[in-house]
Amino acid sequence: MEPIGRKRWAIAEGYIPSESSFSHRTLISHETACILNAGDREARVRITVFFADREPVGPYQVTVAPRRTLHLRFNDLQDPAPIPRDTDYASVFESDVPIVLQHTRMDSRRAEVSLLSTIAYAEA
Repeated sequence: MEPIGRKRWAIAEGYIPSESSFSHRTLISHETACILNAGDREARVRITVFFADREPVGPYQVTVAPRRTLHLRFNDLQDPAPIPRDTDYASVFESDVPIVLQHTRMDSRRAEVSLLSTIAYAEA
C-alpha cells in the first residue's frame, strides 16, 4: 500500500489528570497518540514535549511497524522523563515516513467518564 499521511504532526493540547475514579488500566485517566503507519516501511517517530513554564523534553522515540497502528499512551512515556500529571503540555511528532496521527484523552476524574478525540495538525 502507498503510505498516507505526513511526516510532521503537532498536538497543541495535552493534559493528564492525576486522578481517576477507576483503577482498571482501561479507565485510568490518560492521553493517547494513535499512530497509523499504512506504508510498507517501518516508521521511526521522535516526539518532543513542550511546556508553558519549562524547556521541552525529548526526544521520546517509538517505532511503528509497516501496515500497523500504535496506540501510544503519554502516561507510559518514561525516557527521557515521565510526562508530569496535572500539567499543560503540547507535542510534536516527526517521522521518517508518512504517518497519520490522532489524539485521544480519557478523563475519568468523575464516574461520568469523558472522552475527547481529534486529528492532530499536520505538515508535509
